[in-house]
Amino acid sequence: MKKAGILMPIFSLPSRHYIGDFGDMAYKFIDIIKQSKFKIWQILPLNPIGYGNSPYQPYSSYAGEEIYISLDKLKEEGLIENIDDINYKEEKVDYEKAREFKTKYFKKAFNKMEENGILKAEFEKFVKENSWVKTYATFITLKKNNSLKCWIEWDIKDKSWIDSREELYNLKDTIDYEMFVQFLFYKQWFELKAYANKNGIEILGDIPIYVGIDSVDVWENKDNFLLDKEGNPIFIAGVPPDYFSTTGQRWGNPIYDWDYMEKDNFKFWIDRLKWNKKIYDIIRIDHFRAFDTYWKIPSSCPTAVEGEWVEAPGYALFDKIFSVIPDIKIVVEDLGDLRKEVLELRDCYKLSGMKILQFELNPKETNNDFEETQNTILYTGTHDNQTLKGAFYSFDKQDQENIIKMFDKYCGDNIIDKMIYRCLDSLSNLVIIPTQDILNMDDRARINTPSTIGSPNWEWKLNTYKELIEKIDKYSNWIEKTNRA
Repeated sequence: MKKAGILMPIFSLPSRHYIGDFGDMAYKFIDIIKQSKFKIWQILPLNPIGYGNSPYQPYSSYAGEEIYISLDKLKEEGLIENIDDINYKEEKVDYEKAREFKTKYFKKAFNKMEENGILKAEFEKFVKENSWVKTYATFITLKKNNSLKCWIEWDIKDKSWIDSREELYNLKDTIDYEMFVQFLFYKQWFELKAYANKNGIEILGDIPIYVGIDSVDVWENKDNFLLDKEGNPIFIAGVPPDYFSTTGQRWGNPIYDWDYMEKDNFKFWIDRLKWNKKIYDIIRIDHFRAFDTYWKIPSSCPTAVEGEWVEAPGYALFDKIFSVIPDIKIVVEDLGDLRKEVLELRDCYKLSGMKILQFELNPKETNNDFEETQNTILYTGTHDNQTLKGAFYSFDKQDQENIIKMFDKYCGDNIIDKMIYRCLDSLSNLVIIPTQDILNMDDRARINTPSTIGSPNWEWKLNTYKELIEKIDKYSNWIEKTNRA
């Protein structure tokens, strides 16, 4: 069945509390996209945000980012009482204010849990059923006690806790609090996901192929990574010079020790995917090509120019994944200059890859019949691209005229509409459109620019659904007309 999906990060949803969250506006978003006949909601990673506020440098592959918890939902449950009247109107996430503002209410909710026997029982059940929770809560507690430094730089006793796992009785209340926050996060997330599924919407969750060095994942699983005796990465991940950067992208994530992983039956990956299968309906794995060959950069190199391509045991890994988790739904990001072996690996397991409309435009020609297949997810753009409008206006006048000619025969009031309709009218079984493109927004609404760190990356958010609601009928009609309903 041909489906249409929408890309919208949780942090970009409207909210008066500095950042999008799991509150009423998330439920309203589901109602809007259901009415528009979208069937997929793609989000970015939900994990605790790390360096540069990037969801792709999380502190954990299992824990959730606490500032996505809705205070209004906590109030409805009677866990907090009055909420300060903050009516934040900026079209920009303020991570620092969101964290400062919400934390005081989380602590009030934690103190009130003892009065709620049913909730306390649910919390204890959550902790018992999820062994990662206490490890993460201890990690984040010790991290805060060490001035938020990376675990490599912690006090020796704290750094070695992961080996002894002795009870930290002096920190029990703090660790319990951190576990409680994770309980609240997943309670609200699973309720929201259930609402989406009930309304015919599947959640497509994005997970990075690599994990950050400053994470409980590496701290707890050092043998799975190429590290020195102190825990520092010997090699780091990235990609060589490409479309986005002349010096490549030096991500800084530690490289996997694939030899060890294979001997360990890929337990690290199996466990990680089992958890993500639980929280998402479909899992999109970022940077799929690294399962075939990955760019291995010496950690001493300041850029990604120096490095080498090294083969990974992709077939052994995916054989194990599908033998242990046969019903898992995986799609992959297979963009970039790829050798044919990457595509052979993808096709061996019938995994859907990606195609980006912006990369298919050739404004020197007036022919828009780019190649596509049913098993390709077609995007107008992703979180790493310009908006469609921004990309269009980055061309010179003549190229813009040629692009207009390319898409002239398609429905729509303007060139952005026509390009989106062209995607909906494609052979691809799934087309995903970022919310910014539906709203015809320029690059001020861009989510991320690769190879750059800090503001304005990861900060775009909506204040209202007014314009989105105004476009419901048009998109509903287009999706029906292109047989995607």
